[in-house]
Amino acid sequence: MIRAFARDDYDAVAEVWSAAGVEVVPRAELDLKLSRDPELFLVSLTDGEISGVILGTWDGRRGWIFRLGVHPAHRRRGIATALVRELEARFRALGCPRVNLLVLPHNESGLRFWQSLGYLPAPDVLCTRPL
Repeated sequence: MIRAFARDDYDAVAEVWSAAGVEVVPRAELDLKLSRDPELFLVSLTDGEISGVILGTWDGRRGWIFRLGVHPAHRRRGIATALVRELEARFRALGCPRVNLLVLPHNESGLRFWQSLGYLPAPDVLCTRPL
């Protein structure tokens, strides 16, 4: 079962992200995100417990996918693919024409996963600056 994140889910979501080796988003940062498009932050439930998480956002022009993580005990069951497909459906419902995401260069298995779902590397150069 996939549903939108609820505020009481934070500890379980942080645990999944941590177990999956994904950086945990601080609660205060999530509160800001949830004020914009809470329907794009999804969790997957297995036997009533959170087993996977995907954080999506839409800037009005492009959808973005961040922080996909599945607990190692629940991998290889299609949870990540189901989360991505549900998020894509929600993006489509908003009128979003394109989805972007970032994969770190050393994450070969992650890149293979995203490519298997039709996401292709782009030659763009990522620039970032902490505020």
